[in-house]
Amino acid sequence: MAMGPLITAAAALAGLNVLLLLPLLGVWVRNYATFRTGLVAGLIAFAVAMLAENAIAVYFFFSMQSFYAGDPHVQQAVLVLRSLQFIAIAGLSYTTLR
Repeated sequence: MAMGPLITAAAALAGLNVLLLLPLLGVWVRNYATFRTGLVAGLIAFAVAMLAENAIAVYFFFSMQSFYAGDPHVQQAVLVLRSLQFIAIAGLSYTTLR
């Protein structure tokens, strides 16, 4: 069964989240090596957790397509949540990398 457009968009957003989190993690690891503060360690933990969650989401989008295919409301909810997550990570990326 092929993925619908909503789930395809959600999978793409999860992939973009992974791509945004990788440079953030690199910056925060370098900062932790320099400053060794709890705040930066917390940012690293956040990035690792979000990276794992989004990578697993991408895997499940492609391996368990039928799981999301049944209910269009579930597809819309997943897309909205991925969109909100993308906006938050994009804002954090802009602030961090500027």
